[in-house]
Amino acid sequence: MSLFSNVLRVHEKLYKATDGRVGHRLLGVPTLLLRTTGRRSRVKRTNGLVYARDGADYLVVASKGGSDQPPAWLLNLKAKPEVEIQVGRERQKANSRVVEPSDPDYARLWRIVNENNGDRYTAYQSETSRPIPVVVIAPVVSSTAIRAPSTQSSLST
Repeated sequence: MSLFSNVLRVHEKLYKATDGRVGHRLLGVPTLLLRTTGRRSRVKRTNGLVYARDGADYLVVASKGGSDQPPAWLLNLKAKPEVEIQVGRERQKANSRVVEPSDPDYARLWRIVNENNGDRYTAYQSETSRPIPVVVIAPVVSSTAIRAPSTQSSLST
C-alpha cells in the first residue's frame, strides 16, 4: 500500500472518529463521508471521498486511484442508490446517480470535479481503460438535517 493510500486511510478514520469535527478539509480539498449499504452483506459501509459541488448536489468520482477495478462503494450505490452523506458534522439522506462518459452532462461534471482536485482524475483516467464515472449525490430535501451524534457527554445541574 502506498504512503498516499495510508494517509487517506488515516484521514478517513480521523473524520469518522471525531464525528466530522476534524477531516472535512484536512488534506486541502473538501471531503465527505459516503455511507452506502453493502449490496450483498447489507452492512453499512463508509468511505471518505473528495467532493465538488454542482448547485445543491455533491459530486464524487469513482476513480479508485486509477485502478482497473471500480470501488466497492460504486457497486453498492448502483444496487441501492439511496445513501447518506456526512459533510463536516452534518448528515443528510441523499439519492445518487451514476454519470458515465456517454451521458451528455459528463464532460461538464468531469471538468468541475477535476478542477476541484488539481487534475488528479485526468491522471487516474490515463492509468486505466475503465471509464471512470462521476456520481451525483442529491440530498433529500427535508426540514431538518441529521447531526452527527456527540461523542462527549454533558452533565446538567
